[in-house]
Amino acid sequence: MGGGFVEKVLVVAAHPDDEALGCGGTMALHADTGDIVQVVFLADGLGARDRRKIEKREILKRQTAAIRASKILGATTPLFLAFPDNQLDTVPLLSVIKEIETIAAKFKPTIVYTHHAGDLNVDHRICHESVMTAFRPVPGQRVKSIYAFEVLSSTNWSSSTALKTFIPNRFCDITIPMKAKINALKEYDSELRQYPHARSIEATTILAQYRGASVGFHMAEAFFVERQLLDFANHIPSSVKKRSRAPR
Repeated sequence: MGGGFVEKVLVVAAHPDDEALGCGGTMALHADTGDIVQVVFLADGLGARDRRKIEKREILKRQTAAIRASKILGATTPLFLAFPDNQLDTVPLLSVIKEIETIAAKFKPTIVYTHHAGDLNVDHRICHESVMTAFRPVPGQRVKSIYAFEVLSSTNWSSSTALKTFIPNRFCDITIPMKAKINALKEYDSELRQYPHARSIEATTILAQYRGASVGFHMAEAFFVERQLLDFANHIPSSVKKRSRAPR
């Protein structure tokens, strides 16, 4: 993945556990090749529940789980924003975009992973829109690749008749880092459910096997390519450049 060049990978997720479900194995692969992986969460994943029953220690527990999951996957300490959970549609979109842009200005990512536009969860959809706007392809934009991941219990629950159905066209072999992905997910034990619920260890494994088998891998994570820029000009050996300028 790194190809001799250190990529700065930014994972923008709506809630803690989305990153592990969507691209945990791929994060681990990036880290293993020397890339720098940074995760940012827009909301705490708890706010949609009765606020009167949520204590600060529950939020801290979820954040601690996210920090441990990031460590397992080889990422740096995640960043936590304070937007209202499952209520991002009540926040001005510009506010979300500016927060992402502020982080991007400091981290300077070259690759971004985020949610798919067709997810059932409203926070996921707004996260996607915010990312696409924050990293719009203007001159000087550092981000050369944006990939949308799938999240069980949101992407797969979306209407199959919707125009934005998740149809993957990029697959990452996570046969080796699958164990790290599962261990990271286990840090979010309060969010996991018993099989056959979609958000279970068994369902996560089955999906990885299915995505892998569809392209000849044992295990895989699937993505939709939102953007993938190839700039060969900056990587052409000088000898080739000289030949291209030689008179005929």
